[in-house]
Amino acid sequence: MDQNQQQGALSWRLSSHPITLLCYLGFRISSLLVYLFGILFTSNFVLIFIITILLLAADFYYLKNIAGRRLVGLRWWNEVDGQTGDSHWVFESSDPAVKVINATDSRFFWIALYSQPLLWVALAVVAIFRFEFIWLTLVVIALSLTVTNTLAFSRCDKFGHASSLAGGALSGGSLATNVATGMIGRLFSRS
Repeated sequence: MDQNQQQGALSWRLSSHPITLLCYLGFRISSLLVYLFGILFTSNFVLIFIITILLLAADFYYLKNIAGRRLVGLRWWNEVDGQTGDSHWVFESSDPAVKVINATDSRFFWIALYSQPLLWVALAVVAIFRFEFIWLTLVVIALSLTVTNTLAFSRCDKFGHASSLAGGALSGGSLATNVATGMIGRLFSRS
């Protein structure tokens, strides 16, 4: 390892799980790229819709079940009580004494987790201004999947660690932390 690179730097070579990290980033980026290239280079909405939905579903599954657990030691799921039909969210984090989280993995994870919904919001604004409301349906589906994972992992991390990393990575201040904590707190206050 190069001595100039420090732990926590944005270099996939410093990752404890480089294959998991690269697959995670690949899934996060691929759905956005297919959507962007689709609206720029083809008018075949159905093909782009299907490919983007499949990539979003793979990203959702991979992030929820594999990348979250391996990169930052977090998992979440929703359980439904068979008797009453009530659903509740279950959040799980690894014991810090047992699993040491690599700073590079954690930084990549939280930056990609928080940036993708922001990019989909920007694409929603573009679709609205271009009056392409058919493409907006795909963006709304993408937003629902990415925001669900973002909110669940933020809740799973109990606001502290995730918000401080995202706030430091994106703005370096407490504004992002306060906004993220307030939004997540209101969403999950009923559970």
